[in-house]
Amino acid sequence: MRKTLIWTTSVLAVILVLLFAAGWYMTDFSLKPKLKAKTDAEYVKKMDKIYPGLGNWIDSLRTAGVLRDTTIVNHAGRTLRAFYATADNAAGTVVLSHGYTDGAIGMMMLGREYRDRLNFNIMLPDHEYHGLSVGPAVNMGWKDRINLERWIDIADAKWPGKAIILHGISMGAATVMMCSGDPLPESVHGIVEDCGYTSVWDEFAGQLKEQFGLPTFPILNTSSFVCRLRYGWGFKEASALKQVEKSTLPMLFIHGDQDTFVPFPMVYQLYDAKKQGAKTLYVSEGSVHARSYLNKPEEYMEQVENFVLPLVGE
Repeated sequence: MRKTLIWTTSVLAVILVLLFAAGWYMTDFSLKPKLKAKTDAEYVKKMDKIYPGLGNWIDSLRTAGVLRDTTIVNHAGRTLRAFYATADNAAGTVVLSHGYTDGAIGMMMLGREYRDRLNFNIMLPDHEYHGLSVGPAVNMGWKDRINLERWIDIADAKWPGKAIILHGISMGAATVMMCSGDPLPESVHGIVEDCGYTSVWDEFAGQLKEQFGLPTFPILNTSSFVCRLRYGWGFKEASALKQVEKSTLPMLFIHGDQDTFVPFPMVYQLYDAKKQGAKTLYVSEGSVHARSYLNKPEEYMEQVENFVLPLVGE
């Protein structure tokens, strides 16, 4: 009997150690990915290939002293960076939130549209772990929302009296939706989310099945537990869906109907969850993940323009 108990205990201990190791590996795999570019110059070069002329636009703003960068130190003592540019007689201000493994430069194509087409001040932060912002790992939007709320305050101070729009893509879209359920300054007039996920749990569950052919239990449960131990948050609490349920801000939902990375049906879950405040849905036909603007820039910006300009009083 005693030998059986010892053997059983030993087996359970080994299983727990293996599960913990697997959870540790999965958090590193998911939250410490390789970034798309190591330097700003490298990233501008990559973006210019996708959006021809974008590099020249960025260079022209820098040469004129219009595009600048600034830093803050967040609640955790980490230094975070953002680009910003002022527009003359601006109609409003947009804070742009980038995606997973991207950076502020990855939102410059929309920064150009907002500034040149809509005459907005633009602010483009690097989330923790991305660009020149410091951080031990990707936050998947959950703790990024707290940092983004600091950047909203900076935008308010820099451009007082201007209505603010939050616009995010992918993880950045999840970030702005996660902000939406928090108390925000009255200056925030609306939110544009482009292909954001319902929750980190849901997104990782899909990727666990897609990439590894594994069920959520027990790996995802263990990974979430390890994430909480290491970084102070869990996958289920990081829910854009629950935050949207609380939001009263006008919201534009955008999603490509061919998106499988953040599955297209998620946008209907998010749209239906929003019970308070105005909401609009734009489905980009034929677009895969985070490519709605690239595929149909004019149609995309017509949707954005029709949504945001009434909110800022233009």
